[in-house]
Amino acid sequence: MRIFISGGCKNGKSCYAQRLAKAQQTGLLFYVATMKPADPEDDGRIARHMRDREGLGFITVEQYADIENVLVRSGPDGSYLLDSLTALLANEMFPSGGPVNECAADKIIYGLKQILSNINNIVVVSDFIYGDSMIYDRYTELYRESLAKIDRAAAGQCDVVLEAAYANVMVHKGGEAFHASFGAMR
Repeated sequence: MRIFISGGCKNGKSCYAQRLAKAQQTGLLFYVATMKPADPEDDGRIARHMRDREGLGFITVEQYADIENVLVRSGPDGSYLLDSLTALLANEMFPSGGPVNECAADKIIYGLKQILSNINNIVVVSDFIYGDSMIYDRYTELYRESLAKIDRAAAGQCDVVLEAAYANVMVHKGGEAFHASFGAMR
C-alpha cells in the first residue's frame, strides 16, 4: 500500500510512519533518509530518529536529492519509508553553494512518480507548513507553494492519505483499505 502522511512539525509522524512501514513489511525494510544535516540540531534530530528505528530492521538509504535514484540503490522490492518530502525539497531547492532551484518541485514530482509507480509498499512523510496566513519573503513563499504542490502530487498517487494532528490520525483518502490493513492502529 502507498501511504502519504502529513501534519505539523515534530508531532510524531515519523514514529507513526515507522510503525506503518513495519506493519506492511514485505522483504527488506528501507528507510529513505532525506535530511542532509546542516547543524547540531539536525544531527540531534537524526540521532533521535535512528534511536527510534533501532531494532526495527530498517536499512537506511541516504538520498538527499535525485529521489528517483533510490530505486537504483535499493531496488523496487521490499517496503519503504521516505522521510521526508520537506527535507528533500529544501535540499533540491537550496543546493549547497548553488543558486536557488525554482523548479525543484517539478523535479521531485517526477522522481516521486518513478518511485510510487514501482514500489507497492511505501510510506511517504511530509510536513504541513503551508496553512498559515503569514506573509513571507519570495523564496519562503516559493518553498511553501512547492511543498504544497509536491504533497498534492504524492497524495494523488498514494492509496491512503493521512493527517497527523496532536497525536490523532485522520484518514482523508483510502479509509476502507487503510482500516482493513491496519485496523485500529493509532
